[in-house]
Amino acid sequence: MQIDVFNGDADGICALVQLRLARPAETKLVTGIKRDIQLLEAVSVEKDDQVTVLDISLEKNRTALDRILAKGAHVFYVDHHQSGEIPEHPHLKAIINTDANVCTSLLVDQHLEGKYRAWAVTAAFGDNLITSAKQAAETLDLSEAQLRQLNDLGICINYNGYGGSLNDLHFAPDALFRELSPYASPFDFMTDNAAIYQQLLGGYSDDMAQALRIKPEHQTDSIGVYILPDEAWARRINGVFGNELANQTPNRAHAVLSFTEKGDYQISVRAPLTNKTGADELCSAFPTGGGRKSAAGINHLPLDQLSTFVTAFAEKYR
Repeated sequence: MQIDVFNGDADGICALVQLRLARPAETKLVTGIKRDIQLLEAVSVEKDDQVTVLDISLEKNRTALDRILAKGAHVFYVDHHQSGEIPEHPHLKAIINTDANVCTSLLVDQHLEGKYRAWAVTAAFGDNLITSAKQAAETLDLSEAQLRQLNDLGICINYNGYGGSLNDLHFAPDALFRELSPYASPFDFMTDNAAIYQQLLGGYSDDMAQALRIKPEHQTDSIGVYILPDEAWARRINGVFGNELANQTPNRAHAVLSFTEKGDYQISVRAPLTNKTGADELCSAFPTGGGRKSAAGINHLPLDQLSTFVTAFAEKYR
């Protein structure tokens, strides 16, 4: 059996789109909302199964990975989040790069020698790696209008992955992958599957308009903290709202808090674009936190720990 395990955001989905265009296969899909980062816990394997893992932290999935390898399965693992120590195993092929300017789809693009690069560019835009996206696109001879199209698509796919549960999303990530995967070009998807693209674009625009009306709870020259209301739109927009704030004020670190269905906080942290470090270390200091150097998050922060977080956040980016 072949199993594809992937983050439900733009990077995870576009990475798998590239791989399955290059290597078509009927596979079992394992994914979830963007914050479902310990996806390997749900994977059961038999000897010689083939498992592809994309865009989830190896460090957060190490115990499950060891179990899967011990069962005799073969694992191809591509990621850019915190990895911890990467195990040496004859059945594991890992492409891990935690550089702040790299995403999983760009790593897959390198692995496939640029065969479906427009999808990698789309994912990089979705991860707010604007410079990296434009650099990767240099070989594609795209117009400025086409670059903006890929930027908008990447943001919309990424936006769709956020939420407290699948019920908050416009499309379940596995369903969205199936809609995208037949298309060798994202431009063909936007043309042929315009209804889905327009639903994502409209949802993003509506939710972002509401978010931009929110005033910061706490703001200095170096940090900004925003608390969104306890509504589905706020859970959908929290991550891409953090990206928008980072783009507006690149010298400032941002934290966007929304309420989970459990009644605690979910936090998206964005390091300053002028100093893309520290977000992973900050969030990993909390039990349900993790991510990458430039962008990370905490899945569940008790309400009474808000001041502890804000103090740590301010200290990190003072």
